[in-house]
Amino acid sequence: MEWARGGPDLPLSLDREAGPLGVQIQDQLRAAIRERRLTASDPLPASRRLAALLGVSRGTVVDAYEQLVSEGYLEATVGAGTRVAAAADGPAGPPHRVAAASAAPLPRPVGIDFEYGVPDLRSVPLLDWSRAVAEATRTLPTAELGDETAGGSRHLREVVTAYHRRVRSGVAVADDAVIVSGFRQGLAFSLAVLARHGIRRVALEDPGPRDHDRIARRAGLDAVAVPVDDDGIDVERLRASGARAVVVTPAHQCPTGVALAPARRRALVAWADEVDGVILEDDYDAEFRYDRQPVGSLQGLAPHRVIALGSVSKTLAPAIRLGWVLAPPRFVPEIMEERRLSSRGVPGLDQEALALLIESGRFDRHLRRMRDRYRVRRDVLAVEVERAFGPGRLQGLAAGCHALLRLPDGADEDAVVAGAAARGVRVNGVGDYRVPSTAPTAERGDASVPSPPALVLGFGNVSRDRIPEGVRLIADALDDAGRAPRV
Repeated sequence: MEWARGGPDLPLSLDREAGPLGVQIQDQLRAAIRERRLTASDPLPASRRLAALLGVSRGTVVDAYEQLVSEGYLEATVGAGTRVAAAADGPAGPPHRVAAASAAPLPRPVGIDFEYGVPDLRSVPLLDWSRAVAEATRTLPTAELGDETAGGSRHLREVVTAYHRRVRSGVAVADDAVIVSGFRQGLAFSLAVLARHGIRRVALEDPGPRDHDRIARRAGLDAVAVPVDDDGIDVERLRASGARAVVVTPAHQCPTGVALAPARRRALVAWADEVDGVILEDDYDAEFRYDRQPVGSLQGLAPHRVIALGSVSKTLAPAIRLGWVLAPPRFVPEIMEERRLSSRGVPGLDQEALALLIESGRFDRHLRRMRDRYRVRRDVLAVEVERAFGPGRLQGLAAGCHALLRLPDGADEDAVVAGAAARGVRVNGVGDYRVPSTAPTAERGDASVPSPPALVLGFGNVSRDRIPEGVRLIADALDDAGRAPRV
């Protein structure tokens, strides 16, 4: 079969009695790449042309291509077609050498990346996104090409709130929503508004997401750290903190991975009612629940007390700068005003594209695909960590794209991180997520006690095939840091 002008001559043979045709196409293309019959940058025919040549539907070919793109065998570029990916046809070059005379080896280029908070960038549904952008370009009324309304696209606000009601059991409607460029912008706007409502102190989970304390200070608020245990944020410590606002990650706490326990959820809402406070809900990782249905949003439990913030940075990609704030009606106009004064908003075509992507069902399809893929990686990680470090060391596996690896007592967390970097493995220590308190009279309790040594292992953007090697290299780094031999 002639693939394309100037391309390789590679026949495909489909057996219509041997199972799904799309799977056969995937298997034969995968084998051709592994066997070097197709090599890096080789072009593949357009899906329509290959479908005609094989006598199958175009959708069958499109699905096969998308699967191989998500696995890293192919890469698709708008306007340039589909080609064999550069890294698909062979191993990487020889490892970078580190001078033996160096007392502290220099970090090697990152080869295995356990960075927290990064989704699988090879699996971003770029073809679906490009279709949605193209449709938005064709269909968006010209009247909406000017400056947008203060809250963002009405269409996207309706779609996002409908999605939140359907998937997260929320109760927000379009008038409660403000479209922003991401979670952090939404948090900054919300904290600035709360400061104008007389709130002076905000509580943060400790350990918790990085930089929230800096965002709070920029809004003119004191930040106080409140410890997290196996049930989530300690509400009794929160009561003692003097805060009237709190930022929480209840679905999959960052970075410990625990879910906020039902009793704590109720206690948190009761606290907010007692102090006339506000809960800022970072709905991080909520869509990726593996062992049971996701826990509903706090916003649905107490819409009068909760500002829910979300984005597509983990479900699609950080480069797609779209997020939302779902707030009680009393705060919405001021959040809109913060948005209007600080920026000209979010690109209207991107907003329309996201609305169309969600409405088409392709967004849900992508999430289902990624949930299955992350579940496999999670399972591989659990097996490899138990093999290298012994049982009971990994927590936070029920949801999300990261887990917490507890190191042996007394381990030098920083030395392990540095040793892993010297071996080409990027990983963060839990110490990076400790929160410095800026409220001098706050009662932090045991939040000031150093965390037991642990590593935050993000598995969103590392292939399942690299996880065993990455875990082994981290274990080697632990040994070199002076700990006893591994279990």
